[in-house]
Amino acid sequence: MSVRVVLADDQPLVRAALEMVISETPDIEVVGEAATGAEAVRLAEELHPDVVVMDIRMPGMDGIEATRLVTTGPAAARVVVLTTFDDDDYVYAALRAGAAGFLVKDMALDDILAAIRVVAAGDALIAPSVTRRLIAEFAGRRTPAPTPIPAARQLGGITDREREILTLVGRGLSNTEIATELVISMATVKTYVTRLLSKLDARDRVQLVILAYESGLVTLPG
Repeated sequence: MSVRVVLADDQPLVRAALEMVISETPDIEVVGEAATGAEAVRLAEELHPDVVVMDIRMPGMDGIEATRLVTTGPAAARVVVLTTFDDDDYVYAALRAGAAGFLVKDMALDDILAAIRVVAAGDALIAPSVTRRLIAEFAGRRTPAPTPIPAARQLGGITDREREILTLVGRGLSNTEIATELVISMATVKTYVTRLLSKLDARDRVQLVILAYESGLVTLPG
């Protein structure tokens, strides 16, 4: 079964480039295109896509508000945010709004396709440059969260090893990198991450990253 995707970007060339690549991919199909956030929300409600690939800066309703509505509506879809490096200020807000993936537009198209598959499967994916630079910079901003995430006090219920894993997740390490760092198996890392998601009532890995910063496990640079 193909992953059904809505492309939301106010730049026709960006949509055309993505649509062209996706059209040659047997397991992903574009079911709709939107040039505004409001249109993206409408299409998500009408077409019930698995994933919405969402730009941030669009006329009228921006991608952040559209992401919030798309991910919490009756026919909630997963959202992958695609942005340019100039959009740094919006990273944290987009993740708090419910985005399950955050990628930059200069990534290889194959990597973007891989991200769509990962997010459609229920996981979360953030471009390494976003995790290690942008999240670190903006996670310290105490902007009210539209979607509550676990409070730092809940960390009292996790073990020392789980705290160690959460710290590494917050630093942007992948499961493979964590396994190497701690000299444990990938299966063990996955088990710990699953436990953290459950204990902290976190929706996905994105929320674990944010929580690691908000709780002070990972400190801001500088």
